[in-house]
Amino acid sequence: MPPPSVRFVPLPPRALDALLTGDLPAARAITGVPLSDWFLSDEVTWLWRMRLDQIAVDPRAADWIVRAAVSVPDGVVIGAGGFHGPPDGAGMVEIGYSTDPAYRRRGYARAMVAELLRWAAAEPSVVTVRASISPGNAASLATIAGFGFAHVGEQWDDEDGNEFLYERPARPAEG
Repeated sequence: MPPPSVRFVPLPPRALDALLTGDLPAARAITGVPLSDWFLSDEVTWLWRMRLDQIAVDPRAADWIVRAAVSVPDGVVIGAGGFHGPPDGAGMVEIGYSTDPAYRRRGYARAMVAELLRWAAAEPSVVTVRASISPGNAASLATIAGFGFAHVGEQWDDEDGNEFLYERPARPAEG
């Protein structure tokens, strides 16, 4: 059986607003995909608020941040992924992804990382892709393994605590 693959469907501000008010049917209508109840869970609703606030400050962020992850070819919404924002001044973007618990341990997180890397490589303004992961998050550390990320340091995150920083070039070096 081939590894799973995903496509990303935008979660525009109207969909994020609908999710924050618990209106799953409206969010489904706006996105055109069958978002699951997980999109209303405490695990992710904080993210919708944070991303709406981010878009209010920088409307360009809407094109880069969180999207619904839809499995290909069956069309099941298995989680969410995107970047923490548009590329910074050095051309760096940071990936973020989360899998609905009903679909974990099936390769979907790796499929999301692969698609995020493909997306980053297709954007000329992106030079570097970063992942920040808690040292105790064995699942995420295993997820990025094999994608060419190198450990480049650590940072303190006020929400998540200590995080390891991993980076890789957006595109392979020409040689």
